[in-house]
Amino acid sequence: MTTTSSISPQGAQPVPNTSGNGASLSQSGDADHSHIAPGEIAVGVIIGRASEYFDFFVYGIASVLVFPYVFFPFEQRLEGILYAFVVFSFAFIARPFGTVISMAIQRRFGRETKLTIALFLLGTSTAGIAFLPGYESIGFTAIVLLSVFRFCQGLALGGSWDGLPSLLALNAPPNRRGWYAMLGQLGAPIGFFIASALFAFLYASLSIKDFLDWGWRYTFYVAFAINVVALFARLRLVATEEYSRLLEERELQPTSVVELTRSQGTNLLIGAFAALASYALFHLITVFPLSWITLYSDQSITEFLVVQMIGAVFCAGGIVASGLIADRVGRRFTLGGLAALIAVFSGFAPTLLDGGRLGQDVFILLGFVLLGLSYGQAAGAVTSNFEPKYRYTGAALTADLAWLIGAAFAPLVALGLSAHFGLAYVSVYLLSGAAGTLAALGLNRALVRD
Repeated sequence: MTTTSSISPQGAQPVPNTSGNGASLSQSGDADHSHIAPGEIAVGVIIGRASEYFDFFVYGIASVLVFPYVFFPFEQRLEGILYAFVVFSFAFIARPFGTVISMAIQRRFGRETKLTIALFLLGTSTAGIAFLPGYESIGFTAIVLLSVFRFCQGLALGGSWDGLPSLLALNAPPNRRGWYAMLGQLGAPIGFFIASALFAFLYASLSIKDFLDWGWRYTFYVAFAINVVALFARLRLVATEEYSRLLEERELQPTSVVELTRSQGTNLLIGAFAALASYALFHLITVFPLSWITLYSDQSITEFLVVQMIGAVFCAGGIVASGLIADRVGRRFTLGGLAALIAVFSGFAPTLLDGGRLGQDVFILLGFVLLGLSYGQAAGAVTSNFEPKYRYTGAALTADLAWLIGAAFAPLVALGLSAHFGLAYVSVYLLSGAAGTLAALGLNRALVRD
């Protein structure tokens, strides 16, 4: 007998005693409890993810426009950006460690304490970068401190997992799980749009000297302020009795990472590779093109940032569309189909990037559309593979590994290889990501059938 892959929306069942239309997640007859609707959880997810993505995109854009001049002035522009991309990857290396540490903190002190520590660390690390003197003031110490702050950002992001996406997916109406799965992903284009707009405004309004001296620091001040708002918005939800009760009902509690790895190691790897095409495309559309344009194009930086902002709007539209598509054809088919389209897109990437302003803009806009469609269903694609008691920690570590494998080194590898050997290596990178996704989906289907 053939069994449907657990990636499909049918992998999770509704909460017992939940109203038939999914409008309320509170228990029937429990009128004294506050009611938490899927829409309210979705708002918490979007706010939290948008703040985190804003932090990371501020850093990513600064890695191209600021850090090579402020922290690596002793190198040529290409080498300076490559060094900045090395430091950029530290946060993704730190994420799994942050998750492991934070799970231990949550088991001992509670979810609210863990989330407060994580977001406080993220905010202070971001603010620390804003106040950090450059290489000309304190020498190599500036690079060390930048690396430490970046690593701390990764630890904080790993620790900021609150279980909201898993709770949302498990309690969404059965025929709308693709729709609710995509809501949290909207934080990415929102965060990128705000970060790009802020940099475009400052870059266009200030002289290069003022921008590099002090103008860029305002983006990190804003990131700190947004984190404060996001902290209170998320704590308002996760601190409620109803939220805690729902997590307990769905067994969304932290477990030992060692035990998880021994019991669910295969699911961790499948989950990390199932969305690899999306994560590989992620930084090759957002961060890498800005570095390529800065080095090898005469297109205005401000104008290119505006094009990327338009692309972020297209990405948001693609994410919304992915929810509708996934609910109609299934998440597994959606992820596989988009991986195939990304593979096709990879073949045109070198021609478009080397095709002048028009080609570069087409690469950005088309890439953002594909990113939205694929990334919209990338989160927790195989979460239902995990046994219930491992789902909370498993979803967090799956995302960490996906970012590490697919996105952490994408700008560094793409720029380094392209600058020395040609743009064809961008195609190779994207193609490898698409192949990883298709292989993982095929393996998942085979294991489930067995």
